[in-house]
Amino acid sequence: MPRPQIELLAPARDADIGIEAIHHGADAIYIGGPGFGARDKASNSVADIERLVRHAHRFHARIFVTLNTILRDDELEEARHLTWQLYEAGADALIVQDMGLLELDLPPLQLHASTQTDIRTPEKARFLQDVGFSQMVLARELTLQQIQAIRAEVTRSTLEFFVHGALCVAYSGQCFISHAINGRSANRGNCSQECRQPYTVTDTQGRIVAHDKHVLSLKDNNQSANLAALVDAGIRSFKIEGRYKDMATVKNVTAHYRQLFDALLEGRPDLQAASSGRTRHFFVPDPDLGFNRGATDYFVNGRQIDIGAFDTPKHAGQPVGHVLRIGADHFELQAEPADTPLNNGDALTWWDRQGELQGVPINVAQPMDQGVWRLFPNAPMAALKDLRRDLPIARNRDRAWERAMEKTSAERLIGVSLMWSTTPDGFALDVVDDDGHHARVTAAHGHEPAQSRERADAGLRESLGKLGGTLFTLRDIQVAPSAEGLFVPARVVNTARRDAVAALEAARAEAFERLPRDQPVQPPVPYPEDTLSYLANVYNSRAAAFYARHGVRVIEAAYESHEALGDVSLMITRHCVRWSLSLCPKQAKGVIGVQGTVRAEPLTLQHGNDRFTLRFDCKPCEMHVVGRIRKPVLREAAAVPVQVYRSRPKALG
Repeated sequence: MPRPQIELLAPARDADIGIEAIHHGADAIYIGGPGFGARDKASNSVADIERLVRHAHRFHARIFVTLNTILRDDELEEARHLTWQLYEAGADALIVQDMGLLELDLPPLQLHASTQTDIRTPEKARFLQDVGFSQMVLARELTLQQIQAIRAEVTRSTLEFFVHGALCVAYSGQCFISHAINGRSANRGNCSQECRQPYTVTDTQGRIVAHDKHVLSLKDNNQSANLAALVDAGIRSFKIEGRYKDMATVKNVTAHYRQLFDALLEGRPDLQAASSGRTRHFFVPDPDLGFNRGATDYFVNGRQIDIGAFDTPKHAGQPVGHVLRIGADHFELQAEPADTPLNNGDALTWWDRQGELQGVPINVAQPMDQGVWRLFPNAPMAALKDLRRDLPIARNRDRAWERAMEKTSAERLIGVSLMWSTTPDGFALDVVDDDGHHARVTAAHGHEPAQSRERADAGLRESLGKLGGTLFTLRDIQVAPSAEGLFVPARVVNTARRDAVAALEAARAEAFERLPRDQPVQPPVPYPEDTLSYLANVYNSRAAAFYARHGVRVIEAAYESHEALGDVSLMITRHCVRWSLSLCPKQAKGVIGVQGTVRAEPLTLQHGNDRFTLRFDCKPCEMHVVGRIRKPVLREAAAVPVQVYRSRPKALG
């Protein structure tokens, strides 16, 4: 019985970042193709994906390509053609949101359900498994107990979970606020991140509950402390968010989780890594050094009050000291601790008197005495708002760390054992890697006793062990007793070693198997509901046919079709503003003060001219941001004809 595999799944904005993520320990990479990915500014050519695939497969790592937007009818053929190109390029799986794709003539590529499919229940997860999805990423909002409940129902598909990176405040696939405001659809890969804007929150009497706070902005996900618990709950693929992240961030975070998983696997012989080789890092990974909004493990261990990044959606940085004195064109900083180095090009931050984050790059950092630094900013001193003596200073860009990450920062090698022996007409070299792949080469040469047995044996082992520049690292060398003390020219041994390494790589490539495409259960299983609203994101006739084939009788059009023109839920989220502001009646019970006087439902959000109503569904403990689509969006969209799918029980029943 094969041991279950643990997969570290890293993001790649481009092929070069993907290759470095492999070097730093990723078992799989997800990356966007030329189009139809949910990050429209992170697209890649098929040729670049093929280059990444070739490199990843050397380590038996996998490449998953995102094709996870909703599609119009006129895009389906182009998308179908792209899937075949990706198949021919060697991609291992497609990450999909639009069920219309399942109605097309797709290649035998494995299908993975995107986060945009909004998987929160055992019933939804079981359905997706039964229609042919081999892997699915569960909603970020789930608790360990909810994950366990899904695992109990989903026994064939691999469960995937986000463990690090930015958090969408809404259930993925259930946010339309960007499209309502400016026509940029999150389901089409073009979210404008309205959740990161500052909002003023008022109650039904117009009283201000929060003024210009980023109340929909969350801290970043960090499940570093929960990996073992997530494994026990049934997660097998651990996903890092970040297809817009830069090279340094992907290197750093991938290395961080690789080290955590290596330590976990050391104590869990019942599990194994999902790809080959061991990674050695030339730096100490630290997720706090890259862009982050603070850390939260979100709902994995139940509802927490401190999940919000309400003060700023930016990276505030790590403390480095305080202002000692202010000069005409510089300021001096006392580093804390005193041996903290600063660098030309660092960026420093502080909070002004209004609680807003300020910052400035440093042109020149001059060391003084006893941890004091004289800093010349890239701006006039008069422009540095509220910079003053004794003010705490943080650093959100460390140029020394960035320069270190620009260099080679990891290597990944596969262990091999070598066996040198004799044959009737010469010698044989057998090479076996850590995965059990085997290659053998022979060399014709006479069996001549060496003048110095010790020198000959030492030279033989030295020549055999020269694996630099290959995928492999030496585990051990064995020399058969019959081959000891014989003279063999170094050129013969070197040629045998090079040929054996090439043969082993060929054996690994030949043994590599593409992931199988799971076939749907027949007859078609029923969808858990018989009515679909705009929340189901049905945007084309093939998606409508898919759901009809699975028993759905009423199918409404996607929000992007502009049928839902009145006030509707533009965002559905498990994040609760009233809970985070200590306004929940459960928190207020027995408490005298503001919690007992402010009415928590409904609340109003306002940013500029945009106003939304917050409504609270307390039974599932969810919040709805309610509003309507802007008229300018409708006018601009009128020039783009879109097929819509209204409720049609007769046609689809």
